[in-house]
Amino acid sequence: MIQKTKHSLNKKIKYHLKMMYMISAIIPTLNEGKYLANTLRALRNQDIDEQYEIIVADGKSRDNTGKIAKKYADKVITVRKKGPSAGRNAGAKIAKGDLLLFLDADTIVIFNCLSEFAKSFRRKKVVAVSCPILPLSPNLRDIMMYWIYTNFAKISIKSKRAQIAGICCAYKRNAFEKLGGFNERMHTCEDLDLSSRASKIGKIIFNENTFALTSTRRVEAWGRTKAANRYLRYLLLYWLGNPPDSNDYKPFR
Repeated sequence: MIQKTKHSLNKKIKYHLKMMYMISAIIPTLNEGKYLANTLRALRNQDIDEQYEIIVADGKSRDNTGKIAKKYADKVITVRKKGPSAGRNAGAKIAKGDLLLFLDADTIVIFNCLSEFAKSFRRKKVVAVSCPILPLSPNLRDIMMYWIYTNFAKISIKSKRAQIAGICCAYKRNAFEKLGGFNERMHTCEDLDLSSRASKIGKIIFNENTFALTSTRRVEAWGRTKAANRYLRYLLLYWLGNPPDSNDYKPFR
C-alpha cells in the first residue's frame, strides 16, 4: 500500500514538473524612460512558481531607457530595425522560455499575471493567452474604450478569428515560431494579424482572472474622439487588407 501511494505521488510530481513552463517576458522599447521602471518592477513582483526572465529589446533609445532596463531586466539587446514587431521578434530569438509574454513598455501587469497565464497554457491545445486591458486613467471615456476592446477581443476569440492587442499577450514558443512571429512589414495591426493566424492552429484563452493597466498617452495626444475614430479606421483597413503605413501611426513619447 505504501509503495502504491509512493508510486502515485511520484507520478503526480512528474506530471507537475512536466507542466511547469519557463516564461520569457519581452518588452520592445524606444525612449521609454518615463514608463519602463514601473513596467519592469511589476514584472519583478509576480506570484509565480515557474522560472521566468525579462528581456528588453531596445530600438536605440536616446534617453535613460537602457540604464533602467539594465537595472531590472535579465537581458537587454539593441535592435537596429525599427518598430515594435522587430523588437518583439528579436527578443523572442534570444528567449529561453517555453512561453513568450509580450508587453508594451508603458503597461503594468498585476501580481498574478504570469501565474494565471501559465495556468491557461496548461489546458490542451492552447497556443496564445491574453487578458483584459484597463487604462491607467480614471477618465470614464478611457475606461469605456478599453471595456469595448475587452468585449471585442472575447467575441473575436469565440468566432475563431482572434483579434488580440499586443499590449499584453503570450504565445507558446513553438506556435510563435511556426507562425513566423510578428509581421515586421506591418506598422499597425501586426498584433491582430498574429493572433488571427494563431487561432487557426490552436486555442486562444482570454484569462479574466488577471489584467494589465496601460498608458493612455496616444489617446490623450490624439484626443479621445479622434483616437476612437482612428482605431476603428485602422481596424477596417486591416480587415480590407490595407493597414496604414508608419507615417500614419507614429510613436508617442
